[in-house]
Amino acid sequence: GLLNVGHVAFMLSGAYGLAITVDAGGSFWLGILVGILVSVVLGLILGGPTLRLRADYLAIVTISAGEILRLIVRSSWAEPLTNGVFGIQQFADSFFDLNPFSVNERYGIGDFEFQGRQLWVMVVGWGLVLTATALTWRLINSPWGRALRAVREDEDAVRSLGKNVFLLKLLSLMIGGAFAGLGGMLLAIEQQSVTPDAFLPRVTFFLYVIVILGGAGTIWGPVIGAIVFQFLFFLFDGFMREAQADGWFGDALDATDAQQVKLVLVGVGLMLLMALRPQGFFGRRAEQLVSND
Repeated sequence: GLLNVGHVAFMLSGAYGLAITVDAGGSFWLGILVGILVSVVLGLILGGPTLRLRADYLAIVTISAGEILRLIVRSSWAEPLTNGVFGIQQFADSFFDLNPFSVNERYGIGDFEFQGRQLWVMVVGWGLVLTATALTWRLINSPWGRALRAVREDEDAVRSLGKNVFLLKLLSLMIGGAFAGLGGMLLAIEQQSVTPDAFLPRVTFFLYVIVILGGAGTIWGPVIGAIVFQFLFFLFDGFMREAQADGWFGDALDATDAQQVKLVLVGVGLMLLMALRPQGFFGRRAEQLVSND
């Protein structure tokens, strides 16, 4: 129930925690631990003074924190550590050294073919998705998770039962920060590069679209939502490229403008979804109405 609009800050902290550790001479696996730890600590630092705020004020604080962190990372002051706007590259060689697939071969069926490097990232990525999903399911169905769901529905009722609502929120923010940090690290590993401008606020917006598509308050909803969002994003991207190349828009739109229209189409699709099925694909409307009340 936390309106955290600063997920990108946790992704950035995880990615840079890994990259800076390796760039400074540490091992890749130490960098993974540092990235997770930095993301958890960021949740503690960010949550301590802000979780008592109302939802809309919390959103303002978290999105501001994400942008402040990005600007600090790209500043000349932090350049000796982060390499400023140029970022850090080639820090995931140890990860790709474990690749069991040949980088010179292509794997797949028909048009669905992937290079060995891509397939390795996909296997590890989906392994992390399944692990995180299983852990989330276990947490939600634990006594702690049931208390957390109760906080989402009615904080006062939970507080009246003697539960520490603030601590429950803080722990959830720290755990979510660890998940986001892992996502940021995987993104950086796949690209073998981490730059501050890869973590713009719109990344958090995309994440919220994914959650809304799949259904907030569900376990598998965001996973399916991510697949659908990525499919639609590239579908609109390919459609606009072909339409612009074929001259559908004449001189009204150039190639750059046509690429921006895909974001408009995604926004329109989200508006229709909110109007026709606000609970998403897998969300329960009754639960959503309780939350809204």
